[in-house]
Amino acid sequence: MKSPTPDQPLTDEQETAQTKNGFLALVSRLLLEEKLPIRFMYKTVPEHLNDTGWRMYTGYETEDFLENELVNMMPVPLERICQLDPSLTELVEYNAGTVWERTPESDGWERVHDFRIPAPRVDVDITNDVDRFEQQHERS
Repeated sequence: MKSPTPDQPLTDEQETAQTKNGFLALVSRLLLEEKLPIRFMYKTVPEHLNDTGWRMYTGYETEDFLENELVNMMPVPLERICQLDPSLTELVEYNAGTVWERTPESDGWERVHDFRIPAPRVDVDITNDVDRFEQQHERS
């Protein structure tokens, strides 16, 4: 497959040719409990074999809500989400790095290009101090 140049957009085939795996999406609890529609979603690199990488939100989530992902985001089979909202069926074929939104005034989805997908938080302790490094690894 030929790579596009910076001024050439990707073809549909290039946008969806990524290896597919997993079957779960993380969705906002508000989607299921409050029966609100999905209005914003993005695909990140999957975190495990069952993960598709899709993260789906209603648009009503607060910062506090988003910070407590373990409580407020629920794994749901992607197939079930597409049954609830068939407009997602074609969109969920897209590769990691894809972002979509649907405003309340709009019936359709629009591609978003200026949203920075959050990276997982990883605690890493980096040191150039040999003694400190050895102490840390003696405890491991």
